[in-house]
Amino acid sequence: MSDEKSVGLLKRILLIEDSPRDAELALHALAAHNLANEVLHLHDGAEALDYLYRRGEFSGRANGNPAVVLLDLKMPKVDGLEVLRQIKDEPGLATIPVVVMTSSREDRDLQAAYRLGVNAYVVKPMKFKDFVDAVKQVGAFWAVLNEPPPGSAPRT
Repeated sequence: MSDEKSVGLLKRILLIEDSPRDAELALHALAAHNLANEVLHLHDGAEALDYLYRRGEFSGRANGNPAVVLLDLKMPKVDGLEVLRQIKDEPGLATIPVVVMTSSREDRDLQAAYRLGVNAYVVKPMKFKDFVDAVKQVGAFWAVLNEPPPGSAPRT
């Protein structure tokens, strides 16, 4: 499939990341490899929950859920595990695939994430190229190859 054809099949990605450096690298990797029509970057867990529940500044957002959520764990206001818990506890959100992308290798974080229903847990590589490659692979699978659940934003 050529890049031109695959772009028409791409879906919305929600990136929840408080680190400006990591967010910039992730956005660059997704854009450079044409892995999403739309990537929405949110900076903390509270902002993410407002978006998902259509509250506050997001009350008028378009219908449909993202095809995948890329979620950091260690964030201000509301941490990633709480965001994950609320996504998986809400029937209208529970089918959204959530991929944790974090620097945490702690067993308790890994176990908690899987207990809460995470779809994948990726430890962020420290090297620039490895980080970009990891985001590319995650994006390619979840935003291109994987068929999103019903209720996801329509393909654009």
